[in-house]
Amino acid sequence: MDLYELLGVSREAGLDDLKRAYRRLARRYHPDINPGDRAAALHFRAVVEAFETLADAERRRQYDACGVTGPAGPEAATFGFEGFDFSVASAGGPMASSFGDLFADVIHGTVGAVADGPQEGADLHVTAALTFEESVHGTPRTVTLARREVCRGCGGIGTMSVAESTCPSCRGAGTIRSARGHMVFSKTCARCGGTGRQRHVACPACAGGGVEARSEVISILIPAGVADGERIRIGGKGHAGTRGGAPGDLYLTVQVAPHPRFRREGDDLHLVVPVAVHEAALGARFQIPTVDGPVRLRVPPGTQSGQRLRLRERGVPRRRDGHRGDLVVELRIVLPAVLDERTKALLRTYGEINAEDVRANLWRDVPQS
Repeated sequence: MDLYELLGVSREAGLDDLKRAYRRLARRYHPDINPGDRAAALHFRAVVEAFETLADAERRRQYDACGVTGPAGPEAATFGFEGFDFSVASAGGPMASSFGDLFADVIHGTVGAVADGPQEGADLHVTAALTFEESVHGTPRTVTLARREVCRGCGGIGTMSVAESTCPSCRGAGTIRSARGHMVFSKTCARCGGTGRQRHVACPACAGGGVEARSEVISILIPAGVADGERIRIGGKGHAGTRGGAPGDLYLTVQVAPHPRFRREGDDLHLVVPVAVHEAALGARFQIPTVDGPVRLRVPPGTQSGQRLRLRERGVPRRRDGHRGDLVVELRIVLPAVLDERTKALLRTYGEINAEDVRANLWRDVPQS
């Protein structure tokens, strides 16, 4: 599998692109997110190896050149060809089936090596559903997280000290010999790092990973004025890093329910208010709803349908400075549903007294045929 295809990036991808791809795939295939799924765990390991290869400039150059990677660091295992051995003392099969099998162990050792340096923890993502009023005024939320935290058994190191003894893997030699046919290879013992002595063992609590899965309930104060789809970052509340790496972050995405009367545009709120004909003509005072409770609105005489009135500081709080937007009230004149004869007579009289042509401007600058 091509490492670039595995991460879903182009061959010109930079380090930031690699990190974004790694985090995206980690959130999908991480063993903590897919407990018991062996296929997901294997895919996640392949993603880790691909990221570590392409994030290291030297290993990336070697991979681009010949499709294999070099050692991850100065302490990585080294491999060497020791010659031919026609005895049966060397481990390995008597005959390699192909030239590729001949170097299988070497290639596996280089490609499969995992860096021991600090690894940053993956981010966590959750959603929170809010009412319209909660988004305006802010509200507390509690979230239950299943996250990887630093192992309490080893403090995140992944190993525990033991009495010094001979390394059981290499039996004190510091190298491991293997053979394909009569060709003998050696590589540095990964368990003791080539010292031949064992001073540490993998932590039994975390199996050497340095982290363990735990549940945690955290309280989050969602600020006033948060908008639908907005993300809130809580630093350090993602998965713990390994080998001393920084923890990831928690991102909370807000989903705001629509309001039956108010419409939000930026930090302003919009409200449509019906007005009777006589109220628009003569002026009126009445109460209207706001997100802070009812307020009294003054409609000036001669108000036209569609006219807008602005109530200052009755909108949504701005997160950057705490100041509030405005409430924009759009007035719409509503005719009575049923007109009796007396009402019709009054309207005819009104029309005779006010004979102004309300459509006079409709034909201005329009050529007549």
